[in-house]
Amino acid sequence: MANDQLSRFFGGSPVMVLVRLVILSVVVGVIMASLGLDPRNILESVESLVLSLYQLGFGAIESVWRYFLLGAVVVVPLWLILRIAGGLRR
Repeated sequence: MANDQLSRFFGGSPVMVLVRLVILSVVVGVIMASLGLDPRNILESVESLVLSLYQLGFGAIESVWRYFLLGAVVVVPLWLILRIAGGLRR
């Protein structure tokens, strides 16, 4: 009866639940380590992660903006010349 209550509390065999928890903890630990999170200073690590993601997002926007400006320097004057030339033919 006590073993039945223990299994019901854990949601299965206590040993198997413990094995699953250990494996899941290792997987989550690897993921957190790859994100640069550290268990000793988790709040600082999360703040650093959010800041780097923020900078990465705006870094991508800055790159796209620079490409846009670089292309616009060529495309817009050519478009304007073609529009003017096309209007003179009519």
